[in-house]
Amino acid sequence: MESTQPAPAEQTTDADRYAVELGERLRNVRQQQSLSLHDVEDASDGDLKASVVGAYERGERAVSVSRLRALAEFYRVPVSTLLPISNGESARTARRTGERLIIDLTALEFEAVQPDEREVIERYVGAIQAQRGDYNGRVLTVRGSDVRALAAVLDRDVPAFREHLTAVGVARTT
Repeated sequence: MESTQPAPAEQTTDADRYAVELGERLRNVRQQQSLSLHDVEDASDGDLKASVVGAYERGERAVSVSRLRALAEFYRVPVSTLLPISNGESARTARRTGERLIIDLTALEFEAVQPDEREVIERYVGAIQAQRGDYNGRVLTVRGSDVRALAAVLDRDVPAFREHLTAVGVARTT
């Protein structure tokens, strides 16, 4: 006698979700470079087959470490850019998040920051505000790369620069 019970529903595992997130990252990078799957195959001289890359992007096929490295090299991005982490963000995004700094623009005018240092920071902050169209006038969140650039311009060590701005009340971490 044949069983009339329906087959158990497929359950989504962490590995399945990870494969889908990885696929989304792969697709995003490819699309940002305005490449079709066939463009990838053609440009890689057939090393990266359109059907296989498509299966990776849909999360239907597991990507080996060596193939992931080949894809990263082909797209000219670090492998970490392609890797999702537990909350779905790329490793690069997660790294940047912890490096952001909130600059208190009103405190910058009055606090114990050297005038030449204040001038550089104000000019840099002004450029960021103009680029973003963000003129709320009180605080501005800057990325870790902006903090590193400011520290370099001022010939300061990044951690010491961050600590200094925090200690004088001009900045706080996010």
